[in-house]
Formats: sequence, C-alpha cells, structure tokens
Amino acid sequence: MKKKMKKQLKADEFAAIISKVTQFIKDRMKEIMMGAAVVLFLFLIFLGIRYIQARNIEKESLILGQINKLYAELQENPDKLTDLEKLGGKGRFSRMAYIHSATYLFEKGELDRALAALNKIPAGRKDLIYYQGQKLKGEIFTQQKKYDEALAIYQKIEDENPKHYILEAVLFSRAMIMLEKGDNEQALVLLKKIQEDFPQTYYSYEASREVTELEAKK
Repeated sequence: MKKKMKKQLKADEFAAIISKVTQFIKDRMKEIMMGAAVVLFLFLIFLGIRYIQARNIEKESLILGQINKLYAELQENPDKLTDLEKLGGKGRFSRMAYIHSATYLFEKGELDRALAALNKIPAGRKDLIYYQGQKLKGEIFTQQKKYDEALAIYQKIEDENPKHYILEAVLFSRAMIMLEKGDNEQALVLLKKIQEDFPQTYYSYEASREVTELEAKK
C-alpha cells in the first residue's frame, strides 16, 4: 500500500512539474519565440561571416599565387613590376605585393621607391607580413645611413615581441648598426644576447663570428 502511494505521489509530482512547465511555456511563448528568432538570426549572421571569410581567403590565395608568379618573373622582365604593384592591397596576402615590390626595388638600389611601397602596408594586422615590411624598412634606413630611424623600428619590433618573427634577426641588425656607429661595446652586448637566447641558429653562428673578431681587437 505504501509503495503504491509513493508511486502515485511521484506520478502526481511529475505531472505537476509537466503542467507547470507547459503553463510556463504558454505564458512565455512570445518571449521564447522571439529569443529563438534572435538565436537563429545570430546563427545565420555567423554562417554568413564564415562564408565571406572563406571566400576572401580563397580570393586572397589566388592573388598570392599571382603575386609570387610576377615576382619570380621580375628579374627577366622588370616591366612586371607595374602589374605586381597593382595587386597590392590591405588583404591578408595581397600585402605581399608591397613586400615583393619593395624587395626588388631595394635590390636595385631604388630605396625611396622601396620605402614608398612599404609605407602602403597597413598597421592593422600585425602578423609575419607586417613585420617583414618593418624589418625591410629598417634595412632601407640603414642603407641610407639613417641609423636612428632604423634603430627605432627595430626597438619597436622588440618591444612588441611578435610570436611568429625571428627576433634574433632584429638584434643582429641592431648590432651591425652599432658597429657602423663605432659603439663596439653595445654591439658586443647584443651579439652575446643572440648567442645566449637563440643558440643553434644562423644568427647565433654569425654573432659568434662577430664576437670573436671584436674580442680579438681588444
């Protein structure tokens, strides 16, 4: 008898809960429908954004292929530079057109034109391409003997400490400027830092060679 009563009480309790939930849904049906519509709307926006992003990446990848092809053809056909410059933009990969154009012009000794190309790279997306452009700017300023401008760029890169960039290259460039300025002690500090912080890298090897030469001069 007691078992029957307990079972009946549980059934009544479950029925009461279902009834309350059903009544709650009825009372709040308008709000629930509005909430569901908002969630669906946001989900559709999310899908739309992802679709656009995917299409943009696909488009940018095609542009990157064109950029690399034109850059490879530049040595034999300098007229391709105009076509390469036209592909430059603010996109993820289209910025490489500015890097390649500037690199080609830098190698040809047209430093002002190279710098002008690099200045078109927006600072909004600070990734590997952005820092490649900044490093090349530093090299141009160094070539122009504008050492303070180059050092300011390298210092900024160090301060920002990007994850996907070879900081030992920046330190080595700073050390070379210090040697140009005759500040051998500061150059030695930077070179030893490369040896300690970035062992078994190309720049560590170069730093070791420079350290040996500097210490032999003491």
